[in-house]
Amino acid sequence: MASALAEQSCTPCRGGVPPLDPAAAEEYRREAPDWALLDNAARIERTYRFRNFAAAFAFVERVAAIAENEGHHPDIAFGWGYATVSLRTKKIKGLHQNDFIMAAKLDRLAAELPAPG
Repeated sequence: MASALAEQSCTPCRGGVPPLDPAAAEEYRREAPDWALLDNAARIERTYRFRNFAAAFAFVERVAAIAENEGHHPDIAFGWGYATVSLRTKKIKGLHQNDFIMAAKLDRLAAELPAPG
């Protein structure tokens, strides 16, 4: 099902739209099982592993391109061999379907890259 999410595009989110409730967020999270549901279901996060700093940086650059294309920008921390991506919809201070669409797109990107080792 994550691949179905990866085929969708993020839609502009306006303020005043309620964030997903914890049950709905958990349903979406099942479609992105490697992501952790955090902060009382207000954000999701995943750490990706890479073989070195350059590979982590290259991933972050590709994430930035996807984020710009989708108009949905994650928080990213990275260093030698890892990149941690955190998603939430800031305008609604919680999760939206867009966060899970981005998660699926990033998972698909990571699956295309060489395995760390």
